[in-house]
Amino acid sequence: MAASTSVSVAGFKGSLGKSSFNGGEDYAMLAAKSTPNVVRIGKPVRAQPMMKNVNEGKGVFAPLVVVTRQIVGKKRFNQLRGKAIALHSQVINEFCKAIGADGKQRQGLIRLAKKNGEKLGFLA
Repeated sequence: MAASTSVSVAGFKGSLGKSSFNGGEDYAMLAAKSTPNVVRIGKPVRAQPMMKNVNEGKGVFAPLVVVTRQIVGKKRFNQLRGKAIALHSQVINEFCKAIGADGKQRQGLIRLAKKNGEKLGFLA
C-alpha cells in the first residue's frame, strides 16, 4: 500500500513579502510605518584619552615644576623632563647591574620611581 502525499505550493506562489494576517499589506510598508524617522549626521566626536597624573598639582615640588614649565615653555620643558627621566632610568639600570637584580626587579624599581615622582610633584 503506497500512500502518496501531495503538497500544494500554489498558495505561496507570488505571495512572498505578503502576509495573510495584515490584510495583504506589504511587509516593507509595515516596516516603514513602524520605524521612526531618524536622521544621523555623523559619528559622535570622541575625546582623546589623555594620560593624566592623579597627583597633578599636589606634592612638594609641584609648584616649582609648574612655574618652570611656564617660564621655559611646554616643548622645551618636556624635552628636559625626558632627558631627566632617561638619566634616572640609566642610574636605576646601573644600580641593578651592581647588585645583580634581574629584569623584573629593575622594572619594579622604575615603576616605584615613577610613583614616587608623581607623589612628590615632579610629574605635575
